[in-house]
Amino acid sequence: MLGDLTDRDRAILTLEAAWPRHGGMKEETIRTQLGMSPARYYQLLGRLIETEQALEFDPLLVRRLRRLADARAAQRVSRMRGFVG
Repeated sequence: MLGDLTDRDRAILTLEAAWPRHGGMKEETIRTQLGMSPARYYQLLGRLIETEQALEFDPLLVRRLRRLADARAAQRVSRMRGFVG
């Protein structure tokens, strides 16, 4: 349900979806538009894309971000196996 997303949640998803169209430094945009550190932004975004509400709000963005997150996780596992094995 879209009602479960906060204004901040929607602002994070909107910024992430719009970012390829913006020039300049993303970190500065995060600070000025959202008033948070980039680390906090990415932490919240990571949690947010796992919710059904975010998927309903912007399915294409959330699916793309989930695929990227899954690929990064698989790379980490692969590297860990390289050290263990």
